Amino acid sequence: MSSIYEASLKLHAQLKGKLAIIAKHPLKTREDLSLLYTPGVAAASREIAKEKESAYTYTMKGNTIAVITDGTAVLGLGNIGPEAALPVMEGKCLLFKELAGIDAVPLCLNSKDPKETIAIIKALAPTFGGINLEDIKAPECFMIEESLQDLGIPVMHDDQHGTAVVVLAAVINATKVVKKNIKGVKIVINGAGAAGIAITQLLLADGITGEQLILCDSKGILVQGRADLSGKKLEMARLTNTMKKKGLLTDAVRGADIVIGVSVKGALTTSMVQTMAKDAIIIAMANPDPEILPQDAKAGGAAIVATGRSDFPNQVNNVLGFPGIFRGALDARAHRITTAMKLAAAEALASAISTPTKEQILPSPLDKQVVLRIAEAVKKAVR
Repeated sequence: MSSIYEASLKLHAQLKGKLAIIAKHPLKTREDLSLLYTPGVAAASREIAKEKESAYTYTMKGNTIAVITDGTAVLGLGNIGPEAALPVMEGKCLLFKELAGIDAVPLCLNSKDPKETIAIIKALAPTFGGINLEDIKAPECFMIEESLQDLGIPVMHDDQHGTAVVVLAAVINATKVVKKNIKGVKIVINGAGAAGIAITQLLLADGITGEQLILCDSKGILVQGRADLSGKKLEMARLTNTMKKKGLLTDAVRGADIVIGVSVKGALTTSMVQTMAKDAIIIAMANPDPEILPQDAKAGGAAIVATGRSDFPNQVNNVLGFPGIFRGALDARAHRITTAMKLAAAEALASAISTPTKEQILPSPLDKQVVLRIAEAVKKAVR
């Protein structure tokens, strides 16, 4: 176990979790008790009973979201269950609080039945101003998110859309640095799970064409006519790779300008990077170990290399996206998070760094001004 893991485990044991509930008002006198609980609390309850929307005025609802998982796709650890997912959900809630001032509650569900998960979330929804879905495996994550879009509060699967927003921002700035037209580059996305499909969808929504995009899974290039494709993968095969290229990842990356990895450690090699176009861009986000290490990608001729890790330059991580997206959605009292809001978030994130360089295509995740910039853009995009 490396030193960072040892230190983290020691800190978690010391803290007994990363979160605590803090009262907003002291409870010291009988008057405090009368105002905050009985009998005074009845007044707030009566107002909410008359008009449910007043819960945003009289309760925590307007600034509180639930971070919900079933523990089936946690980080790079896989299906480890709800108890083992709790440290990650706590961490997510910590980021919401520290970066965006949002109170977030971790909820790890002991259910692998998507219909049951949907029912549980619908039953919990009155308490929260938004729902952040997290670490739920595909294809169940698609069904769960799509079934919750009419709750009247924003519901977003962050592994899909938070990741997609940050990747689009990285692509916008990286292409500027190497002086390539984003509407002309060839892009390969390796990994056709939740993140890969969402990235593809957002790039298409931003005007990237199917001719520019190739999506790969563990068996190779997604192409119409591939017999094993179904569901979302089949849909992506129709929308991308319009030239109907076939083969493996090695075939897909040949001549490509950008490779985006949301797959597994070691999927990309130095020799594969050497076959890419001049001034290639690599965004390798497999967690915790990227598809290729930065030094190996640069040895293959890559001009810009980004990963999901904070200990390498160019961190492309959804922590740059979800705090601002939810801050803007909550402030606007949005009923859902739309494609327009995601595109606005990506543009705002890209513009947060005025002069991107090869070593810094995105701002620091700890820059709280980024959250404010994204939140404002998201609010303006609410319809």
